[in-house]
Amino acid sequence: MTDPALPPDPDTLHPIEGQDRVVLLKPLITSPLISVGDFTYSDDPDDPTAFETRNVLHHYGPERLIIGKFCALAAGTRFIMNGANHRMSGPSTYPFPIMGGSWAQHRDLVTELPNRGDTVVGNDVWIGGDVTIMPGVRIGHGAIISTASVVTKDVPDYGVVGGNPATLIRRRFDDADVATLLDAAWWDWPIEAITEHLRAISDGSVAELAAIARRLT
Repeated sequence: MTDPALPPDPDTLHPIEGQDRVVLLKPLITSPLISVGDFTYSDDPDDPTAFETRNVLHHYGPERLIIGKFCALAAGTRFIMNGANHRMSGPSTYPFPIMGGSWAQHRDLVTELPNRGDTVVGNDVWIGGDVTIMPGVRIGHGAIISTASVVTKDVPDYGVVGGNPATLIRRRFDDADVATLLDAAWWDWPIEAITEHLRAISDGSVAELAAIARRLT
């Protein structure tokens, strides 16, 4: 049970008492190809501890999945990695070599594929239910992804996107405020400072966060 006098522990697997469907991902991850920051959580009513196999699909490397701190991943979030790609340079897209036998000698047909690189999710990102994120996408800090979206291209910092394919609906803040928020980078503050200024982070103004960040430096 969490001590009410102390901040929560980022290495606790199930942070919410009585809600085993919610897990903090950092203490769960074992793959060297996946990196997740403190307090990022995933919700899965069926098998929450199977994130690496249920939510990260076709991950054969070498590209990585990098997720920042304080992200909220709703049930059904899926990351499609580059291993899902098929060759499109010739008449057929069928992956013949994976079937084995004498076809296996042509393994380059399934390994030498276009690669968009790492999939990166910034800090403080909220991903709605049943969202699919395609290979090589970069989602900016503070972004929101609407339910059932398919994210095929990069999402700007503090952008709100939705749809299939996901398109920009609006920006949560103007360019000047976004720059201020990125400079304040509250997610990198010491846990004691985050705890002390929790209400300002959740319900305060950009100017408040900027002033706190200046005092902390």
